Amino acid sequence: MEVALIYASMTGNTEEIAKIISDQVEKLALDVKTFHIEFDDIMALDLKDYDAILFGTYTWGDGDLPFEVEDFYDDLADEDLTGKVVGLFGSCDSYYPSYGAAIETMAQQFKAVGADVVEPLLKIELAPGPEDTERIQQFTQIFVTKVKK
Repeated sequence: MEVALIYASMTGNTEEIAKIISDQVEKLALDVKTFHIEFDDIMALDLKDYDAILFGTYTWGDGDLPFEVEDFYDDLADEDLTGKVVGLFGSCDSYYPSYGAAIETMAQQFKAVGADVVEPLLKIELAPGPEDTERIQQFTQIFVTKVKK
């Protein structure tokens, strides 16, 4: 089974989370193909080619999608991902009133196109630290278990 792991990262925090998740998913016997939205050739229509999806984003400003995620979000509305398992994660900053709102926005869009979104969404305060290891492992285990069903 092949998983697409797509992320947007400005400071490197979400990229670091993506790397940890990717390593753990591979340890649990799934293949992962990683895409950085700004640098790799990945579009919403490509998601149909994967068995499952992991999507990571940071939240911009007061709860907005990052600029580089906006087109992906819009294009996602035209896809049918019925039954695809999707795990969403990202770096968040509690300084802002809408903690991790972009992750929630993407979750709603994935649900609207029929995806089976893994709950809870994984929100990490800034860069992942040792205190986040267990939460990331739990998130990854829930995701992989759903994918293998």
